[in-house]
Amino acid sequence: MRDTTEPSADRLHFQLLGPVRALADGHHVDLGARQQRAMLAVLLLRGGATVSSDELIDALWGEAAPPQALGTIRTYASRLRTLLEPGRAARTPATVLVSVAGGYALRVAPERVDALVFERLLAEAAAAHAAGDIATAHASYTAALDLWHGAALAGLPGPYCERQQDRLSEARLAAQEGLFDCALALGRHAEVVPELTSLTAEHPLRERLRAQLVLALYRCGRQVDALAAYAEARRLLVEELGVEPGPELTRLHAQVLAGAPELALPAAGATAAPGTGQARRPAGAPFQLPAGIPDFTGREDLVREVHGALTGAAGPAVVIAMLTGIGGVGKTTLAVHTAHLARPGFPDGQLYVDLRGAGSDPADSGSVLAHFLQALDVPETDIPDDLEQRAALYRSVLADRRVLLLLDNARDAAQIRPLLPGTAGCAVLVTTRSRAITLGGARHFHIGVASEPEALSLLAAIAGQERVAAEPRAAGALVASCGHLPLAVRIVASRLASRPGWTLASLVARLDDERRRLDELQAGDLTVETTFRLGYTHLPSDQARAFRLLALADAPDLPLAAAAALLDRDDFTAEDLAEGLADAGMLESYAPGRYRFHDLLRLYARRRAERTETPQERSGAVLRLLDHLLATVANASRILEPDHALHRHLHPAGAPGLVFADADEARQWLRREHITLAATLTQAVRELPGALRAAGDVLLTWSGLIEGPAHRDELRRLSELTAAAARGAGDPCVEARARYTLGNLHYLTDVYEAAERELSEALRLAEAAGDPMCRHLAANALGILCFATDRPARALPLLEQARVLCDVLGDKGSEARVLANTARVRLALDQPREAERDAAEAVRLAEATGNGPTVALTLYQHGCVLHKTGRPDLAARQLRDALGYFIEQQQRGWEGLAWARLAECRLAEWRDNDAVSCAEQSLQIARELGKTYCQGLAHAVLGRALPRLGDPSRGRDHLHEALALFERLGVPEAARVRTLLAETPVRTR
Repeated sequence: MRDTTEPSADRLHFQLLGPVRALADGHHVDLGARQQRAMLAVLLLRGGATVSSDELIDALWGEAAPPQALGTIRTYASRLRTLLEPGRAARTPATVLVSVAGGYALRVAPERVDALVFERLLAEAAAAHAAGDIATAHASYTAALDLWHGAALAGLPGPYCERQQDRLSEARLAAQEGLFDCALALGRHAEVVPELTSLTAEHPLRERLRAQLVLALYRCGRQVDALAAYAEARRLLVEELGVEPGPELTRLHAQVLAGAPELALPAAGATAAPGTGQARRPAGAPFQLPAGIPDFTGREDLVREVHGALTGAAGPAVVIAMLTGIGGVGKTTLAVHTAHLARPGFPDGQLYVDLRGAGSDPADSGSVLAHFLQALDVPETDIPDDLEQRAALYRSVLADRRVLLLLDNARDAAQIRPLLPGTAGCAVLVTTRSRAITLGGARHFHIGVASEPEALSLLAAIAGQERVAAEPRAAGALVASCGHLPLAVRIVASRLASRPGWTLASLVARLDDERRRLDELQAGDLTVETTFRLGYTHLPSDQARAFRLLALADAPDLPLAAAAALLDRDDFTAEDLAEGLADAGMLESYAPGRYRFHDLLRLYARRRAERTETPQERSGAVLRLLDHLLATVANASRILEPDHALHRHLHPAGAPGLVFADADEARQWLRREHITLAATLTQAVRELPGALRAAGDVLLTWSGLIEGPAHRDELRRLSELTAAAARGAGDPCVEARARYTLGNLHYLTDVYEAAERELSEALRLAEAAGDPMCRHLAANALGILCFATDRPARALPLLEQARVLCDVLGDKGSEARVLANTARVRLALDQPREAERDAAEAVRLAEATGNGPTVALTLYQHGCVLHKTGRPDLAARQLRDALGYFIEQQQRGWEGLAWARLAECRLAEWRDNDAVSCAEQSLQIARELGKTYCQGLAHAVLGRALPRLGDPSRGRDHLHEALALFERLGVPEAARVRTLLAETPVRTR
């Protein structure tokens, strides 16, 4: 027997005119991630036609398609089949999403896709309008526009969806214009003025809307307003576009001025829409809104938008505006304030109820209906017991009335739906923490935290302008401690207002302790913690656990993979949990696959974790995150440095980590997750003594993969922190690795004395700890430093020690790099034959590894040796090859050095123009990266080349720059530049 729960094609309905949704028998189907929904949208909009895989890839990613795009498309197709046909037996062919000739097609009837129905209704409306059947055209336009419930394809990524969003939005606007034409022809001008006013504000340069507004105002007897609307349109067109209004608008203006009879109402047959007569105010009209907040401040744009949504719409459907946001963000305050502003537009009354949706005892819809009906003068004896009958009576009573409903703190759609009026004229304002509530035609407004000026304004309104003005810095710190959450700001302001002797700074000090901050954020019956607790206690147990554990990480936001590590769940389960928290208003999903907490919600979640999870469970979650990061950084290193033995000498990770398809993907991850890595390292070193080995290895590996100076100060701080923690824990292995990292950072920033101190200590500690990997790294780095500071005799034994350790480690790539460095040292020791031998052998070893970065480095060193031994042509060839590698690998620092050395070769070949060009390339890169030594090399070449090109004055300037840089570093190149300056005559006039 067929499973009747399976949503086969004839039981599915798809909504694209708003957030993309699928319904099976009226129940929502979870369509998964945004890109997966985008693929579904592409297939739906193609109306059952086959879409090839290449077309899908282009639609989702355009020119930025990842290497694994085809596999991702297949994965999305598989998941969508499961979602759309969950009852399909294994190996049974799909009937809804089918594979066809290298692509896919959705076998769904057009009437089951709202966007396709919309386009059909538009065609019918246009045909009826052309045939003179205005009433039918009006009905078709209305039906078409009623299908919309937000921005089309809302939030979907990819170039195809972006194009379709524009197309559908334009079609919607054209439909609205057609509807207004019909309404004006039917004499329903008063009905369309509010919506035309709103739409012209949204599309101020659209002349057809302007013309319709002018005509509607004129027919309402508002000739002055009509002329003002034209004047505003003309002003905007002239100022924004530099053009006068078109002929239609110009002609209409003249007709309005003249009171032309052709602008009069249409002849017989035109009927006004019901409910558009003079507003009534029944004697018993309910006015239940809570009192307005006298100190309400800020949110001007949001208030304007919500007010416009409530009062500006004119159509056959009930207006619904929904405010969502976390607890304490000010949804109710804003809703009450806006509802009071909108009162004049609803003379038949305003109804209010707190639905208690965030608590454990939500209001019963039937009971609310009973109270509403009594408020609307229905005798208690006439109110039916049955919920459906009660809702039907309620809709009947509200028919042809203009009533505003404020449904505060709603739990879900099932609680709200019975409370909705059935006809136009009424408006409903809903507040809720849940983002998962879907009501047809509702406009959603997400309420974020206040801006700093808004928070300061609220603080001043309650605590006093003079106190805030007297301590502006403390005021800023105070609202920052509150995370700009309006409830928290209101609480601290109330505490200050009731304690005139307190300073703002004294309260800032009380809030500095994060463990006590929530306790401080209470005043009377106002508490932040109680507000958060209402949302927390409503969570299912698995979401509550996720809420607690995700907050344990110090990183300001988390990618999905990191969230999965903290939760010890696979990515799909972790995403479901995180998205569920986001829907509940307990977590923010601010970008695809990324999540973050409000600062105070994080503190509350951590407090719950301390009361629920054991210390071992809490530290275990952060350790899982650190393990994930260590494994992922190691995977990136294997891609970027495939021949390095370091990968075999890291603390074993307990997780597989992310796997990268290529070097670009690895670099992108390193750039994207920099803050996550830094925050997690800091947390692990400070709070988890058992995590020192893993943290030290993340630092060691990660620091070697970062190109450029942008994060060196931060890495230096992390290295010092790790070294100090390791010393305190008596772990010489971790301390050695941290001090090596620190010494290397000092070397890269030209702080040679500190670099030598740290590298020497790292070498000593590594020897004591029996760590051959760190001994090799420290000896090699120390040897390079001694060579750079003109101590080749000291450098040689260090490099030989590093090379011997390469044999111990079985690391041919590192051996090639050490041998290349040794060649430079032998040249400085006047051993040219040995230098050439070592350099050539280094290139051979590197090429045998097949690792591009190692090959590039050895080619560079070989080129330097060949140049110094008098063969600039061969040197240039090696350096050009090295340069190509460096550019491909995005190693900007080495690229700058290669340009400088190539410039030296061109100078030796008397190709002075080429030398200048190469040196200028080098100088630009070195300045961008802050590479002092490389800048010195480039200046030195320019100082020698420019005089030979007839510009000795600029040449001397460059030589002086080079001398200053080399003297600052204390390198031997300074003596050579001094000699050049002495040999270069000073030209005088």
